[in-house]
Order: sequence, then C-alpha cells, then structure tokens
Amino acid sequence: MAARAQHSGPAANGGGAPALLPLLLLLLSAAAIIPRGDGQNLVTEDVTVVEGDVATISCRVKNSDDSVIQLLNPNRQTIYFRDFRPLKDSRFQLVNFSNSELRVSLTNVSISDEGRYFCQLYTDPPQEIYTTITVLVPPRNLVIDIQKEIAVEGEEIELNCTAMASRPATTIRWFKGNKELTGKSEVEQWSDMYTVTSQLLLKVGREDDGVPVICLVDHPAVKDLQTQRYLEVMYKPQVRVSQNYPVQGLTREGEPLELTCAAFGKPQPTDMRWLRVDDEMPQHVVVSGSNLLISNLNKTDNGTYRCEASNAVGKSHADYMLFVYDTTATTEPAVHGFTQLPNSAEELDYGDLSGTGVLLNASTEALPTVQISNASIALHPDSRAGRYFARHKGTYFTHEAKGADDAADADTAIINAEGGQNNSEEKKEYFI
Repeated sequence: MAARAQHSGPAANGGGAPALLPLLLLLLSAAAIIPRGDGQNLVTEDVTVVEGDVATISCRVKNSDDSVIQLLNPNRQTIYFRDFRPLKDSRFQLVNFSNSELRVSLTNVSISDEGRYFCQLYTDPPQEIYTTITVLVPPRNLVIDIQKEIAVEGEEIELNCTAMASRPATTIRWFKGNKELTGKSEVEQWSDMYTVTSQLLLKVGREDDGVPVICLVDHPAVKDLQTQRYLEVMYKPQVRVSQNYPVQGLTREGEPLELTCAAFGKPQPTDMRWLRVDDEMPQHVVVSGSNLLISNLNKTDNGTYRCEASNAVGKSHADYMLFVYDTTATTEPAVHGFTQLPNSAEELDYGDLSGTGVLLNASTEALPTVQISNASIALHPDSRAGRYFARHKGTYFTHEAKGADDAADADTAIINAEGGQNNSEEKKEYFI
C-alpha cells in the first residue's frame, strides 16, 4: 500500500495536465459542431480599437453553474479554454478567469484581427454568443498641395488636401482663419484602406495675405489632426493723401500747403508721382518724393492734385481737391477735400451715389461751406441746370453759385463765381 501511494504521488503532481489533454481535445473538436444557441446566459460587448492599441474581450455568465467557458477566434480556433491558452499567439493574455467571467486582452491589434470572436458556454444545450472587433486606422499622412505659392488678388487658386490610408474613410474640413469653407472630396479604396482627397477653390484678396488655410480631419481614430498653409497674396498699392499743413482750417491765399502721400502694397510700391488732374502742375509747386509743397497759395492753384503709386501688380491713386479761399474767409469747411476714386468701372460702388443733397443759402452773412458728394448735383431754380460728377467734388462757398444769375448753365455759374460777389444782398437757394 505504501508503494502504491508512493507511485501515485508523482502521477498526481506531474501528470494532471496530460490527464486533461484527452478531455480538452474532445471539447475542442466538439466546438466546431456546437449548435448556435441564443446565448441567453452569456453577455459580451462589441469592441472598437485603434490599430496598435489593446482590445479586451469579456465573456460573462449571468447565472453561473460552473459550466466550462471558452473563447474562439474568427476561424473558430480556441483562444482560451477556461484559463488555459491552446493558441500560440502570445498577444492574447488572460486578464481574469472565474466561474462567471473569462476576460482576455489582445495587444498590438492589427487589421487582420478584425472580425467575430465567439464566447461558448458548455451547458445543456450549449450556448454561444459573439462579439465583433472593429479596427480603426488613422490617416498615415495629411498633406496640402497649393496650385500657386504666390497668388495675385482676384485670382482663384486651387488647394488639395489628401488624407492617406485610413479606415474608415476620413471626412476633410477646410478653414480660412476661423471661417469654415466647403470643399469637394473624392474617396479611393485600396484593399481595406481609404485615401480621401478634398479640393478647395478659393478666390483670394489682399486681406487674405498671411492668413492660414487649414485642412482638418474628422476621424474616430484621431483627434485634432490638421495641417495648414499660409496664403501669400500680391496686391496693387493702397494710396492715401494726408494734409500736413494747415493742420486744420481753410487753405487761404498767401499761406503754405503741404501734402504727404503714403502707399502700401505687395510688393511695396517702387514708383510714386504727383500730378495735377486735367492741368499742368504750377511751376512754384515743389515735389520731394512723397511730399508736395506749395509755399504761397493763390487761386490759380485750385484744382485736383493726384498721387499715383504702382508696383508689379498694378497702379492706384488718391486725389486731393484744393480750393484756395480769400484771406478774409473765416469759416472752416465741413469736410476736407480728400477722396480716393475708383480706378475702373468695376471698382465703382454705385451704392455710394445716393441722391442725398444739401441746401445752400446764399447771403452776405458768414459764408458756410459744403462738400459736394460723388452724386450728381443740380442748381435750382434754373431749369437748365447741369449735372456734376466726381471731378467737381470739393468744398464751395455759397457765394460761388451767385454767377447763376447771368449764366447759361450750372458749369458757367460756378466758373463765374470766381470773383466772389460778396456784396450781393439777394438770397438764393441751391440744391446740391
């Protein structure tokens, strides 16, 4: 008896696993032919995982009766039988085993791991339920191609953003600064992967220079994936004329006038010049670079002075309307004589040409001034009144219209007013 006990000891200690092997093989062979039950006592959940991450599969028993639990892969090969792993794939590791749960982790998940995994419970009848592993693949690369590295204002340029080799297909969104734009996307499928290219057509203006265009990806496998390109836009100069002296008040006879021209563009303007519109520049006018100086104003200096600036993109200008007042004039103009006119019919904003007017009261009292707008003007009650456009824009005293008494039309009326006629006591109204 003692010898038998001594003989059976090693069998109990070292032969347990071989003794279970026939039973295990029997169960494994039966796994393929187990009828599909409704799995009413088994619980599991589908798993979504990003490629390269860890997926966890859980087979749980609601009412345990110590029945055997096992987990099978999509090829119906046993991954775990209770707490034993017949499959040689070491990426599968046991997380938890009990009578009520078999939980297994799968590390470094790849697309080939995607599919249905089966939980089986050996009851009478056997039960089975499956869980699905879905593998997400973020885009491998995100690239913006731009049709023209340097664009000119008014041009339409093409940008393409490509998100390569993702699963599922990505959604591409476009932004210019903080404003979302709409592009057109095309999807190409290669095997189980998708490449998406989105095209954006963008008409650029000078305000777009230096603004980022952003391509952003919406994909469940990644957050905040984006790339951007900064726009470089060339545009013609913007021109402004400022009056340095007199700082404020009237431009009177005998006093100096100093104007400065400033121009900004891309590229920076290389050519800037002063000219007098529809007339020759007075000989006593001194032009030094961007500055224009008249040291001793007289009425022959009246007119429109234009500063022109140009660069490789185009040419622009700004005008200053000069009217020289008598030395005795004391009333300041309501608006100074600056304007920047459109350089072409396309740039003209007809919405500015509203029919608003100003009523002039001609009298011997202190002489008010008025700024004539771009809108046409008419002098009434003369029924033969003419029409005035931007070339007549400027500041006028009411006494300048008193030449209408003996003038054939409105043009002559203003020209005849050069002398002043301050002594007239007659009061007339002119609608501008």
